[in-house]
Amino acid sequence: MDQPPPSGEAGARVLVVDDDPTVAEIVTGYLDRAGYVVDRAGDGPDALARAAAHWPDLVVLDLMLPGMDGLEVCRRMRGQGPVPVIMLTARGDEDDRILGLEVGADDYVTKPFSPRELVLRVESVLRRTRPGPAAAGLLGAVGLTVDPAARRATKRGAELALTIREFDLLAFLLAHPGRAFAREELMREVWGWDFGDLSTVTVHVRRLRGKVEDDPARPRLIQTVWGVGYRFDPATGEA
Repeated sequence: MDQPPPSGEAGARVLVVDDDPTVAEIVTGYLDRAGYVVDRAGDGPDALARAAAHWPDLVVLDLMLPGMDGLEVCRRMRGQGPVPVIMLTARGDEDDRILGLEVGADDYVTKPFSPRELVLRVESVLRRTRPGPAAAGLLGAVGLTVDPAARRATKRGAELALTIREFDLLAFLLAHPGRAFAREELMREVWGWDFGDLSTVTVHVRRLRGKVEDDPARPRLIQTVWGVGYRFDPATGEA
């Protein structure tokens, strides 16, 4: 059996929410051996109660829960405060993956999955929530300001409620104004993946436009470059 990789975020609290006790036990065991403090919940109400008692640093959340499904659990947790979410989905259920990303999941893993891969995903997401002292300085353009060290973004002085991946995507685009990036490049640079479902990038761009554009239906800042991908265009945003 694969051994879990050593974690750079040992001691972080992870809430595992899955109604399949076998899956939950395996995931919990791997995360525990990787140095995480793990809570388990078997359904939505239990997950919300455990999160309220001990707010997690990250949630591993099964989409197909009995009663209150994973989408509703994610929505309710987001309403209580920011928390990274990795959604567990059935292989081939693209619509479910997109729905999970739409409600704010930061990442997803399809079942059946390697527990080792899941631990690596947890480590990757948590690492992005805690940038080191070498984080870049303030980034800004057309009323947008991003502070990578504080993980804070504002639009005309008002704080933006961004997920981890939305924040990373905005920071990356602000750091490279005027340059067009293919979705594959954004997945590699922002998500750290060399391969994956490119709809992940599409959904995050759509969500980010909804938060930074004055009119998301007619985006001026995050432009679609047909046949290529996307470009952050501060000049167009000022027009």
